[in-house]
Amino acid sequence: MKQSKLTIAIFIALTLGIIAGWAFPDIAVRMHVLAEIFLRMVKMIIAPLLFATLVVGIAGHGDVKSVGRLGIKTIAYFEIVTTIALFVGLGFANLFRPGEGMGNIASEHTGLTSIVQMASTVQHNTFGELLLGLFPTSIFQSMADGNLLQIVVFCIFFALAICAVGDKAKPIIDVLNSLASIMFKFTEYVMYFAPIGIFGAIAYTVGSNGIKILFNYGKIVLSLYVALAVFVLVVLFAACKIVNISIRALFKAIQEPALLAFTTASSEAALPKAMSIMENFGVPKSIVGFVMPTGYTFNLDGSTLYLAMAVIFSTQLVGYPLTFEQQLVIMFALMLTSKGIAGVPRVALIVLAGTLASFNIPILGVAILLGIDQILDMGRTTVNLIGNCVATVVIARWENQFDYGKMREFIKTNDGLRLATVTNIEDFKENDGEEKNGI
Repeated sequence: MKQSKLTIAIFIALTLGIIAGWAFPDIAVRMHVLAEIFLRMVKMIIAPLLFATLVVGIAGHGDVKSVGRLGIKTIAYFEIVTTIALFVGLGFANLFRPGEGMGNIASEHTGLTSIVQMASTVQHNTFGELLLGLFPTSIFQSMADGNLLQIVVFCIFFALAICAVGDKAKPIIDVLNSLASIMFKFTEYVMYFAPIGIFGAIAYTVGSNGIKILFNYGKIVLSLYVALAVFVLVVLFAACKIVNISIRALFKAIQEPALLAFTTASSEAALPKAMSIMENFGVPKSIVGFVMPTGYTFNLDGSTLYLAMAVIFSTQLVGYPLTFEQQLVIMFALMLTSKGIAGVPRVALIVLAGTLASFNIPILGVAILLGIDQILDMGRTTVNLIGNCVATVVIARWENQFDYGKMREFIKTNDGLRLATVTNIEDFKENDGEEKNGI
């Protein structure tokens, strides 16, 4: 009941935000502080929650060989799926060609200089710099900066040390388990403020840009959302089909965190809820605790797809043609640079500016995309979340640890008598060929 009320409240806040931005733009632009407050509340959760869940997720396997096997499978899956996402974005950018004929809009935008300056502080021009950026000098500094990549690396080493120590480290595991439980409850309290933050974010976006901005940039928005939809309905559907999981049931289970990710344009806001749901859906806590936090660095499908489209859009905008070979080189670079994207708004624009500058491509496209980045970010962030939820299911099935009985119970609890009408038994195939109780 609480979840239903929160979902309704989010929809109401979204609608009211659009109305407020359209009818009272001068007031609406001041509502951005509400969104900033909510996102700050969320960000203060992420570091301790990720630390606790990731360490427990790795150390919970009990032996280093198991952790190594899980890590290799996880990274392999992430690399395959994000590479597909890059080529989907590349294909649709060349198909729709959204950058052609839009150069005259550039003079109406501002903010390019600040983004370029920010890009110069975060871009990785060489593989060595990217590799160096993985390792923190201080975990506290990494947590303060919100550097998820460095937090993940520290947690992996910390968890491996716990595995090596054995029983002597059990008190630490108990403490981190308690910390994770506390942070999930903490998150529940913070989520009560989600409708207020969403109202502020939407009102600011519409109020500052106006309704007409949606029509001016319709081609860009349509191109990205069609590409994202194709990626979800084809690539992620195929992944679920391969492991015999009902994608319809999975989508229904994660609809609330997906809606939260869409309206806030922040994966971080939806992470705690999504992790809790995936555990209840049948994925072991140890796999959820490892795969989802790691996915925030290595498996941002929506963001990598968007970056591929944005690079091609930027070259089309200034009439800078790229050969197929040049496009492949840029895609390879994005395979590396996109792995450092944090799950927060606007970071993709910074990475885009840095990537364009690295290849001496005019960065006019960044200024064009800045005005509608909120709308684009909502779509790509939602796909980031969905992709990581699918990843936990695939890895759990790959490890033969997915609990189909728990999935059936989750669906039964949340969907009434739906099980009684299920005709596709393969959607609920029991792990390891065991008898399907109740089917």
